[in-house]
This record gives sequence, C-alpha cells and structure tokens, in this order.
Amino acid sequence: MRGRWYGRGATVLALLTTVAACGTPSERRDDVTAEVTRFEQALDAGERERLCAALAPATREELEQSARSGCPEAIGDALEEREITAGGAVRGVDAYGDQARVVLEQDTVFLARFPAGWKVTAAGCRPRPERPYQCAIKGG
Repeated sequence: MRGRWYGRGATVLALLTTVAACGTPSERRDDVTAEVTRFEQALDAGERERLCAALAPATREELEQSARSGCPEAIGDALEEREITAGGAVRGVDAYGDQARVVLEQDTVFLARFPAGWKVTAAGCRPRPERPYQCAIKGG
C-alpha cells in the first residue's frame, strides 16, 4: 500500500510541477512581451549576435542554410536589405501553451517556448488575407 501512495504522490507532484512551470496566461504574455522587446531592441541596434541568440534552433538553421553563411552574416544581410526591421510597439499578444504570436505596429513575430526560454520562430511576418503569414525569417 505504501508503494502505491508514493507512485500517486510522485505523479501528482510531477503534474503540479509541469503546470506551475507553464505559468499563468498573464505570466506567459509578460514573458513573451519581454522577449520580443529584447528582440526588437537588438533589431533597432543591429546587434547580430543578440538576434541570432534569440532565434529558435530550426529558425537559425533555416536562415543559415538559405543564406549559405553563418547566422550573424545572414541576419546582417536581412538587416541591410531591410527584410526585417524594428516593428514598433506591441499591439497584441496571443500565447497558448508553448506557442505565441506578438502583433507589433509594423510586424508580427512568432515564438515558441524552449527549456532556455522563449525563442523567435518567425519574424518579419506580414498577414495575407485567407492565407498563412509571409515571413522574412522562419524555421523549416
């Protein structure tokens, strides 16, 4: 009997830890907003290394492969060609589980939560009527 209680207790504890790690919807929105704000500040300052660090692994890999160069060079090219620019103030945040969308004045940024925190999965995104967003930087 004692072993069964331990098993149930461990299961309940694991479930509570998982739920607590997800945070409340308000906390997720705050965390996502903070990450996008840091990303936008790095964009505005042209800080390539910070921009690369903010990207999700698949997004960084796709950027490097399509540019056939390292991330700092590829992100620099995107900045120079004005494919991505600072998007302005946050207008809205939608965060569901491990995915988020942040609508800015002139951009939409998508993020996903990883063990190291929220990372940008797509940026430089423009809505298209009845079609998926068109994004300058995106994961594969």
